[in-house]
Amino acid sequence: MERFHHAFSTGEFKGNVLTLALVLLSTISIQCVNTGAFGWSHTSTLAMEIGGKSNQYEDNETVLKKAITHVVKCDVSKENLIDLLVIKQADCLVIFSVLEAISKDRDDFVRNLRKLSKLLKCGVHIIIYCGLNVTYFMVQGERFHTFKNKKHILGSELANEGFVINHWEVFQRTSESHLTDFDSAVFCMAIKEK
Repeated sequence: MERFHHAFSTGEFKGNVLTLALVLLSTISIQCVNTGAFGWSHTSTLAMEIGGKSNQYEDNETVLKKAITHVVKCDVSKENLIDLLVIKQADCLVIFSVLEAISKDRDDFVRNLRKLSKLLKCGVHIIIYCGLNVTYFMVQGERFHTFKNKKHILGSELANEGFVINHWEVFQRTSESHLTDFDSAVFCMAIKEK
């Protein structure tokens, strides 16, 4: 979260459309997406603490909820993940642990990166946060397989898809959990040039 706060507080990002790609696997989460009831309180609280504005939590929670204009389900089996008539191409695309979760192998990873990058205008940023060397994650007691992403794969495939990386940070895992087995993570920002 600190890395996202720093990235967005630089003033480098301009525009009105931010697309956030998250994986919602449980039926509870899908119901929340359908009703617009997805809870952002934990994210808002953490963002306010990082920004040193924890006393402004309620105001910022309201601003965040008003800023979310569309929640759209996507189908990774289709070439066009979402109907671009529903939302405009994004000025910034944030991908948080999605590519490895929805991909079975490297070919699938490349196809899904290509599909997600279609949601983004040229000349603007994609921000990717993902675990490295992860093989599974757990949600409500259910184990899900992931593509074992490695840092050289992500970097080379971004370049192959027309992105120029302008920030790359790998950090080691600091705590153990049975919920996932990643050994490190990457925070990457890149500009879509073509």
